[in-house]
Order: sequence, then C-alpha cells, then structure tokens
Amino acid sequence: MENYSRARVVEQPCVSPFADLPDTPEVRVRGGSKIRNLLRFALSQLEAGPGWAQKEGEEAGSGPGPSPAPPCGRLLFSASGRAVSKAITCAEVVKRRLTGLHQLTRLAQSTVLEVWEPLEAGSGLDSLTVSRKLPAVWILLSREPLDPEQPGYQAPGRYDALWAPEGAGGAGAGLRRRRGGGGGRGKGSGRHTGRSREPGKGQ
Repeated sequence: MENYSRARVVEQPCVSPFADLPDTPEVRVRGGSKIRNLLRFALSQLEAGPGWAQKEGEEAGSGPGPSPAPPCGRLLFSASGRAVSKAITCAEVVKRRLTGLHQLTRLAQSTVLEVWEPLEAGSGLDSLTVSRKLPAVWILLSREPLDPEQPGYQAPGRYDALWAPEGAGGAGAGLRRRRGGGGGRGKGSGRHTGRSREPGKGQ
C-alpha cells in the first residue's frame, strides 16, 4: 500500500436492537469520549434529580419554579470498535454505583469501508475499497425486571461477595498461609549444607 493514500472512510452503522425503546436515553460511547463525562450523564439520568424526593408525592406544578425531572427507568450504552471496552467499563461502574439494575447485552458487527486512491494519477493503478468488520455492543440497564430468558441477560449481582475482608478465613487465606509459611526448600533452621565447621584431624 505504499503507492496509495487513504481518501475517505465510510462507516455503516448497525441497526440498534433496542429501537423499540424510544423514550430510553442512549449514551453513544466514542473512542475519544471521557469516562467521567459519560458517567456524569448516565448517573444524572438514572438518579433522582434535586428535590424529586420531596416533590414525589406532590402535584406537578404546585410549587414555584420548574418541577424536578424524575429518574429514568432505563439507560442504553452503545459503542463500536475500540470504544466497546469503554462502554463496558461505564456500565459496570454504573451498576456498582446504583445497585439493583438489570442488564441486557446485545452484540453485532458494523462495517467500515476505506477508500484508497493511488498517489500518482497516471500510474495505471485503480482505487481500492477495503472492508473491515468492527464489533458493536449495546448494553441496556433497567431498574425494572427484564425477561431472564433473553440472551445476554444479567440479573443484579452482589459485589460484596467478591472481596473478602482482610484476615478472614477461607480457602484463599489458607492458600496464602501455605505460600508464606515454611516447610519448603530454602533457608530453614533444620537444614545445613556445606562443610562441617569441626576442626579436622591433626589441628
């Protein structure tokens, strides 16, 4: 490809598998997106706005000023290519922050067309079109229960069981004790190597 230069790139996005959820906010994760900005927007959609807890039982518009927006029940992350891992990270952080979220994941492939033109117009070379496949992911987080029979469903999990407190017993602690304890080869008090320090005969 030393005689070619890339002229343009055309991305053919996939059709969203959650097109039937028009009222669900979508967070489109790009390669240059900042995780902190994505999390700030996602949490602002799922968490209750300021004053919502106080006005939840009041009639809308009864108080002065604009009424606070209620939290959304669903949120969708979408990404393709290198941004897939970033979208997964954002979804996991949101689930750690807001417990009880149901997850539904869909995978697909998007097509990217790269058009390459010859460097010299009179070289007799034709333009090339290279097609590449990129992974795409959609992650739906919902406060309401989803269908557990659907592929890609993940129930709300408990993360406290993944981290055992320091000093707690168990198989891991026993393994650490076996690794750190004695009984193996090395510097031990019961093994002596080398010549004896007793004076030899004739000394």
